[in-house]
Amino acid sequence: MSETFSAEARLIHAGTTREAAEPTAPPLVPASIYVSEGEPRRDRAYGREGNPGWEALEDALGGLEDAQAVAFASGQAASMALMLALARGRDRIVLPTDGYYGARVLAAKLNPHGATAVHADLQDLAAVARELKAGPSVLWAETPTNPLLRVSDLAGLAEVAAAADAPMIVDNTTATGLLQRPLDWGAAASLYSLTKAISGHSDVIAGAVVSRDAELISELRGWRTSGGGIPGPFEAWLALRGLKTLPLRIARQSDSALAIASHLAGHPRVRAVHYPGVEPSTLALAQRQMPGGFGPLLSFEVDTGRAADRVVAGSRLILPATSFGGVESTWERRARWPGETAPDGLIRLSVGVEPAADLITDIDHALNTLQEA
Repeated sequence: MSETFSAEARLIHAGTTREAAEPTAPPLVPASIYVSEGEPRRDRAYGREGNPGWEALEDALGGLEDAQAVAFASGQAASMALMLALARGRDRIVLPTDGYYGARVLAAKLNPHGATAVHADLQDLAAVARELKAGPSVLWAETPTNPLLRVSDLAGLAEVAAAADAPMIVDNTTATGLLQRPLDWGAAASLYSLTKAISGHSDVIAGAVVSRDAELISELRGWRTSGGGIPGPFEAWLALRGLKTLPLRIARQSDSALAIASHLAGHPRVRAVHYPGVEPSTLALAQRQMPGGFGPLLSFEVDTGRAADRVVAGSRLILPATSFGGVESTWERRARWPGETAPDGLIRLSVGVEPAADLITDIDHALNTLQEA
């Protein structure tokens, strides 16, 4: 399709053709083998090497950042392949102190194999530079972070990473490639859990890496094949179907999340609100890096973990569940998970596509249960 069209328009048509009698939806191809003889075509010989459904999904994802994509069985499988692909000649992975705990767990598992996980406040560029210069490193960035939604300066991080000859990876799951394009700011790769807002319907587990580095893309495909972290054909089909409505969903979710965060910022039973759109210290930076909106995820704090549990249980509309980015709103007390560094009274809220007024009514009802306690 002509590159003159927007990324939003191109992703709608990813995987389809204009040939007569061809389906408008990319077909599901649940094949483990293909007809093959003579010199093998690696992507059409054995099902672990390739699938047309992966290619359609990767075409759509890559188009969001004018790059190439590699789809995986999960965000963690994508992270594992990326860490392994970049490990050669590097013995340190510098991660945010407040980012996704699954990345910290995965990086820690590589310690016995020579890759030391270290942590830094990504809003402190001097601290990040010191850690990167302490030894050959990979910078594993995340902005906005999960679950505190802290925003870091991607251009500044890319500069200190380049000075240390350290590739910068950005977990862009919270923002998605529609709201933020890390590759434009100097990242070597963007990482995604497709389980979240990109697929958007809480019915698939998948992941992806997007990059403009052809050599890295090739190596990631090799790790995917050898490690077996491949997405199922049906999972890829579901993720692509969800991706086609991402522009509509993420716009509504971002607008609603901002309205809810602004409402909570003035609520007497809320101690703190974490959302890029209401954080004065980084608002200008967030607007520059995420000009289309701030995404569906926010968090807020009440006095205690017990109070947070009561609020979550008091909802009549928002579902108590983990993960985020679905069409249904969900929330949970994050500190209930072992290894999570969130404050005990922090509630992470994933804003769905329900009317914001209904969600605010439900949140107020749940917060009022604290008065009854």
